[in-house]
Amino acid sequence: MTASFKRTLVRNALSNYVRTAVAMVVGLVTFRLLYQHFSHEEFGFWSLLWSVFGYGILLDFGFGFAAQKKVAELSVKQDWPELSRVLSSILVFYVGIAILIALSVFFASPWLIQWFGVSAARAEEFRLVMVVFFVGIGLSFPMGIFPEILRGQQRISLANTIITVAILARLILIILALWLDWSFLTIMLIALGSTLAPDALAGFFALQKLPHVRIRPSLFAYSSMSDTVKFSLFAYLGTATNLVLAKTDQIVITTTLGVAAIALYQAGAKVGEMFRDFTKQVQDTLSPAAAHLHADGNHSALRELLVQGTRWSVMIATPLYVLSAFYLDELLHLLTGDPSLSPETWLVGQVLLFWYYTSILTHSVSKRVLMMTGHERKLMWLGVGEAIANLVVSITLVHYWKSVAAVAVGSLIPTLWFGWVHLWPWMARESGETILSLFKKVVLPAWIASLPALIALIGFKSIVIAPSAQATAAMFVEGALAGLIALIGVWRFGLNQHERSRLAAKFRRQPQPAIQPA
Repeated sequence: MTASFKRTLVRNALSNYVRTAVAMVVGLVTFRLLYQHFSHEEFGFWSLLWSVFGYGILLDFGFGFAAQKKVAELSVKQDWPELSRVLSSILVFYVGIAILIALSVFFASPWLIQWFGVSAARAEEFRLVMVVFFVGIGLSFPMGIFPEILRGQQRISLANTIITVAILARLILIILALWLDWSFLTIMLIALGSTLAPDALAGFFALQKLPHVRIRPSLFAYSSMSDTVKFSLFAYLGTATNLVLAKTDQIVITTTLGVAAIALYQAGAKVGEMFRDFTKQVQDTLSPAAAHLHADGNHSALRELLVQGTRWSVMIATPLYVLSAFYLDELLHLLTGDPSLSPETWLVGQVLLFWYYTSILTHSVSKRVLMMTGHERKLMWLGVGEAIANLVVSITLVHYWKSVAAVAVGSLIPTLWFGWVHLWPWMARESGETILSLFKKVVLPAWIASLPALIALIGFKSIVIAPSAQATAAMFVEGALAGLIALIGVWRFGLNQHERSRLAAKFRRQPQPAIQPA
């Protein structure tokens, strides 16, 4: 990989972290503001609609991922007529989905409002809000193709900047709306606008870099669509199986232990979910990069991308995993506010935290790179097999142990099997390494770098350096010290000499005067 290519990857990954951090903070603030301002009926209806928005990915049919791949590949080949046909065909398909959603909800809205149990006094108002919301969901499908084009162009940092600004603007507008006591419909329009506006702006910047590409309904081509479907179908099935892996546990718990048991599971799962969301930012930059290198025929750079992408993902995730696992009890109390959590909740949290961590090692990078290099069919079958195994093992264990923790273990076991028995050897072959040499390159340095922090955390149990009566305050003080030690460990043991020299040179670099003296 060239130096400029690596700089693009680093810039994209850093922008992912900034966007994620801003989204987390704004999301928590917005949740608190709306929870305090809305009535229970309004907040419940708001939460219900936005939860439906999350399932909208099932109507994507994998074309968003396909758009990324096609933009990266056809831009390398400079096949602008074919790219015009592909993007036009996907856009026409999404417009059809948008019209179908809008019309279906419009005609079914009276019955849906009754089914949701909305009070008669606000039924008409909520019906209008629901129709507007689903029209917005419909528009998000054709508009959503433009951020995917930016990602295919490896301009992820630009897409993230647009999204981050929109997130901050949404918070400001919602605060203003609550202060001025604007209507429920107006607040919903603000939220929808902050979702759709970044897509429109992304379209402006994306097409600006594609002057020879035309997106027209008249360019819809069945040949281009059928060729794209061959990839998007496997990508879609992969996405669907990931959704099954994420949501199956709750269904199994509800049907075997009762709906009340979900509270135990969800409390333990929350820390793992936050860990997953924060540590996947490096991996999200690799898909368009892999498609670009594959189209260019640069196999050595692809091998380097596979190894280094996994190495940096593990390097970031390992210290965070150690800290999260060590302070899981304090984190659970901080998130839930419950002073008397069940020990089973802690056990669920530890199992799911390890589940997410091991999937970063074996699944996250390998699936993204291999999906873009012609292995989507095999990945789809592995995903289906893991989803079925997850369901079977979870049901078997929960019937045997009658425990929520059994469901979490039922998710962990298939991930360990498919990850270390199937994906890890496959990744080693593709990268030109043996199973052991790849482990020594990408996993062992991260654990050696994290070992001093782990020793320090164990020492904190016998040496009180923070107010022991306040567990949360002690966690922040001790965690900050352990985090600093972890950074030093990564610098000394995680990075090689060349990487340390380059980073040191960047920090020592002084700005040069505009005019040199004679």
